[in-house]
Amino acid sequence: MSPDLTSSPFLAACRGEVASRVPVWFMRQAGRSLPEYKAIRGDGSILDAIADADLSTEITLQPVRRYGVDAAILFSDIVVPAWAVGFGIDVVPGIGPMAENPFRSRADLARLRPMDPDADTPFVLQTVRNLVADLEVPLIGFAGAPFTVASYLIEGRPSKNYANTKAMMHSDPQLFADLLENLADLAIVSLRSQIEAGASAMQLFDSWAGALSPAEYATHVLPWSQKVMEGVADLNVPRIHFGVDTGELLPLMSTAGVEVMGVDWRVPLDEARRRIGPGFAVQGNLDPARVFAGWDVAETGTREVLAANGGQPGHIFNLGHGVWPELDPEVLTKVVELVHTEGKTSPDA
Repeated sequence: MSPDLTSSPFLAACRGEVASRVPVWFMRQAGRSLPEYKAIRGDGSILDAIADADLSTEITLQPVRRYGVDAAILFSDIVVPAWAVGFGIDVVPGIGPMAENPFRSRADLARLRPMDPDADTPFVLQTVRNLVADLEVPLIGFAGAPFTVASYLIEGRPSKNYANTKAMMHSDPQLFADLLENLADLAIVSLRSQIEAGASAMQLFDSWAGALSPAEYATHVLPWSQKVMEGVADLNVPRIHFGVDTGELLPLMSTAGVEVMGVDWRVPLDEARRRIGPGFAVQGNLDPARVFAGWDVAETGTREVLAANGGQPGHIFNLGHGVWPELDPEVLTKVVELVHTEGKTSPDA
């Protein structure tokens, strides 16, 4: 029988409540820097590992065991739905998502058929069920936001300037909107299947939205992120929204329909709260470089993040982006211990 997790520090913080301690988890905590991950991961595409439910289960559990974090995040990837429906995308080791034939025209919409989770991603559902049976902390499901997934499909690989993506957004806004609508539908189906299988919360990664101006984001991207959030609202789990270099977009992103706003390391949490406004929990935001620099630097940075939050309820400690493969796991373990020891919230903060 699975434990009752409703009063867990993580879910309490998502609701903006005073928690027994400031909860911690790390984006990309599953694998990446862990030697035990490297020992079982194998070669080839991450998609092969994701398609193995037993392997994905073990990889998801590894950081929970090692770090003592307050939530697990599903070992998966934001391109899994597009891959599962046969768009033609892979995750190449050392590079990232790559599409041999990028999205270029209206005809390419046919490559994004509707997804049936039971038929297309049964391995994801089995992984979630396995984890819910084993975990004593909440499981976070996730999806890529329509814009970020679209950027991979259009560019065909990771990009520094998103030239093709932004060119399509401006030169053929209707095609761009139709693509994002299709990707929003895929994200909704994927997220609903994860939550219905037992995930206790969800995060929408709009990793590359920071490439956009506020006006571009409001017109071309926000409506589709809102559609995703609305598409899971009836399932009553906390919804987390995160992007990189999105300090100027925080007020807009918070209107997507979320309970928790993720903040990268560029904006202190007190300033992020000012920009977002009341009524939201915040997640973040230690710079991974502070961890890379060693424990002394990480210790100072961790205390700075806690101080910036000022003891306010609704703080989930995280990195400002994902765990780097080069990070020392022992430093992350110490970060968790420090946050659990010194991270306090108060209703009067």
